[in-house]
Amino acid sequence: MTTIKNIFKNKRAQNWLVNCLIYLPLCLFICFIVFFFARRQMLIGEARRKEQNAVYFKKYEGNLKGMLLTSLQNHGLSREQASLITTKLDGVLNMRRLAPRDRYLLTLTPEGEFKMLVITKDFSRYYVAQNGSELVAGIMDISVKTREKFAKGGIESSLFASMEKDGLKPAFIIDFTDIFSWAVDFNTETRSGDKYAVLWREDYTADNQTLNESVLAAYYDGGFTGKTYAIRFEDEFYDQDGKFTKKMFLKSPISVRGARITSRFTNSRLHPVLRYRRAHLGIDYAAPGGTPVESVADGTIIWRGVKGGFGNYMEVRHPNNFVTCYGHLKSFAKNTAVGSKIRQGQTIAYVGNTGLSTGPHLDFRLRQGGKYIDFLNNKNRSSAAREIPKNKREEFNKIKDKYMALLEEHTQTTTPEEVK
Repeated sequence: MTTIKNIFKNKRAQNWLVNCLIYLPLCLFICFIVFFFARRQMLIGEARRKEQNAVYFKKYEGNLKGMLLTSLQNHGLSREQASLITTKLDGVLNMRRLAPRDRYLLTLTPEGEFKMLVITKDFSRYYVAQNGSELVAGIMDISVKTREKFAKGGIESSLFASMEKDGLKPAFIIDFTDIFSWAVDFNTETRSGDKYAVLWREDYTADNQTLNESVLAAYYDGGFTGKTYAIRFEDEFYDQDGKFTKKMFLKSPISVRGARITSRFTNSRLHPVLRYRRAHLGIDYAAPGGTPVESVADGTIIWRGVKGGFGNYMEVRHPNNFVTCYGHLKSFAKNTAVGSKIRQGQTIAYVGNTGLSTGPHLDFRLRQGGKYIDFLNNKNRSSAAREIPKNKREEFNKIKDKYMALLEEHTQTTTPEEVK
């Protein structure tokens, strides 16, 4: 007690106590702020690492409007691969019984390697799958029910992390981004606060196992991109004006994997290696080495090899005398020899650090008639390939109005809910 009284009599002790009372709360507040932002950055980093390390698959589905062999080739498989798959399938399903209403679901790795083909016919599913070095085939006779589900949410750190947090599966998120890949560059045009909504049809079994998910309608509402709708009609997607969502060019040669633009089209740029100014007639996308590079449009490979400062380099010719160029590549994808036909969105190579490069990135260029064009400001980048014909416009409008009302009606922002 005497010691405490002495403290209050001592001027220096009094000043020390006053300073503690003033500055201690401030120090605690600063420590809290530092901890909060450090924790936030750690969570964002974990989400991005998870996104980059996730296993992605390419999925193609639709009705068998033509020969199955042709459909498989159209999705990037060689004639030999497609023939082996259909021959194996013929062991469990008479191929002559296939009808245009029957559906297929083809799954490939990001490198374009075959994983599984599922044919849905009546109440059975016939499959062919890659099991190690051999193909296996079988039949799944199951009782299947169908329901419609809905999800809606906002973007925080990234689209992938936000949608996964809302309860959506990685494969489904990739399907969503594929639908909007012509309208939104998810590497450069997403912003915190952007919103999404998606309505889909789901096939499921009695034990609640999901077999197939097909998006019926969706929107992406971005601060940079504005609100963009996608409505399924006759197994294709159209926007709210009835225009085909597939454009002549994809928004980016690299899909949603954390790539960012580090250099734009300019007539004067300080070269990072040569250290003098010269024109940079393309776009640089920084991304981890090995990230898949996709062709932005259908075309034919006209160059594949090493080319000076570009290192490993590829050129693809497209309709209307357009040519796209891909430089500093680590390696090329399979089935990409000169003369190979390439489909929009097909993986053709992988991000690297070859040639005059200071880090892993893609040097992407677009030219027409020998003249290089700024890809980001090219009007053909957003031109629709076609739109709903007049004789089907009324039918489309009925479906569109129904789906858009459902997208706007629901307010669920966490986990997917069933549409009643």
